[in-house]
Amino acid sequence: MSDLEFSDSVVVETDADTLYALVSDVTRIGEWSPQCRACWWDEGDGPSVGSYFTGRNDDGSRTWETRSRVVAADPGREFAWVVNEGWVRWGFTLEPAETGTRLTESWAFQPEGIAGFEGRYGEKAPEQIVIRTKAARAGIPVTLAAIKRTAEGG
Repeated sequence: MSDLEFSDSVVVETDADTLYALVSDVTRIGEWSPQCRACWWDEGDGPSVGSYFTGRNDDGSRTWETRSRVVAADPGREFAWVVNEGWVRWGFTLEPAETGTRLTESWAFQPEGIAGFEGRYGEKAPEQIVIRTKAARAGIPVTLAAIKRTAEGG
């Protein structure tokens, strides 16, 4: 795994279909993420491939919105999206585990994202990429723990 991708997992004591219904409801991401405050559907039929949604983020020093497109929607197995038409890929995969379902959240900067950051930030692009990478690495475990609490009724 490169420096520009990261994933982490947690076992959640519930079935994959129930868990998929939670993680594919982007309107709930703001409940769990330390940086995303809200998401809403823009176009499409909810959590299906090709649907678009907007996310509002806040890192404590600034607030911004992103537009994402669903690229994987396989109930009980995987839900994923790309931000800004492919700059970054986020997703959840679900696998059977002894006491429930293993939920893995992943994040990966794409080549389009590196080029996009270079175009947007110029010589400050590497610094901005490091900021986003640190946020993803810190946020994914927090998000997974919050989803687990929600799914398990805690």
